[in-house]
Amino acid sequence: MDNNLKIIDLSITIEECTLEPFPVKIKRLDHVKGASYLGRDIIFSKHKPLLENLKNLFRYLCGTRKLTKNDFPNGEFISNERITASVHTGTHLDAPYHFGSCCERRPAKTIDQIPLEWCYGDGVVLNLSHKEPGDSILPGDIEEALTKIKYKIKPYDIVLIQTNADKYWGTKEYYFKFPGMSQEATAWLVERGVKIIGIDSLGFDRPFDYMLQAYFRTKDNKYLWPAHIYGRTKEYCHLERLANLDQIPKPYDFKVVCFPIKIKDVGASWIRPVAIIENNERR
Repeated sequence: MDNNLKIIDLSITIEECTLEPFPVKIKRLDHVKGASYLGRDIIFSKHKPLLENLKNLFRYLCGTRKLTKNDFPNGEFISNERITASVHTGTHLDAPYHFGSCCERRPAKTIDQIPLEWCYGDGVVLNLSHKEPGDSILPGDIEEALTKIKYKIKPYDIVLIQTNADKYWGTKEYYFKFPGMSQEATAWLVERGVKIIGIDSLGFDRPFDYMLQAYFRTKDNKYLWPAHIYGRTKEYCHLERLANLDQIPKPYDFKVVCFPIKIKDVGASWIRPVAIIENNERR
């Protein structure tokens, strides 16, 4: 391990939790049960010819081709888990296809089509933790935050919006105690060449209730997921449910890595993003 590097985990844990909007189910096969179940699955396979499977069934029933925990060291085989979860579970990356079927007058990119070059780049943290729950983050907020850290956005920067809403993870407050990106603030960054914007809250836009109340009051659909919908106009991705942005020791001059799982034809993917800080002072 290079002592000049510090790696900060920017993700929350995927777990079986009632607070997930789409509940996660994990079916666990432990080491003892794995000896019976996985041993049986190895013997009988849908990829084998029927006749071979019938022969193996006969041998299995006779006990000549059968695995149990007693056949393995310490009575344990290998574990296995099956997960049922939305691609928007936990910390994840939303691709343009999530926002709409088309972007910039062509089919929107799915998560497996996202250029990997977008997902590794210079990171910038903008501290907007002073914004109140339900507030919209506006272009002026972005410009003010950049002025404070004396930084100018450049193409392919990965911009991380710090609201500190991740501190509510695991509580009901996580659903509504955060501000959201406005369409205008999103456009401000994307028009300057930013391809990935991240936020440390449940969603990229304002909390659901705030958007719905504004829509039902005005019947104007501009209040419904405006930052998401902007992704139909200009191509970009965003990260939702980041964590630990307050642990990054400097607002820029570090790298962000956020590669998505390669799942065909879907609009999002789980990720484990990290910030990589190089301590140049030690050299």
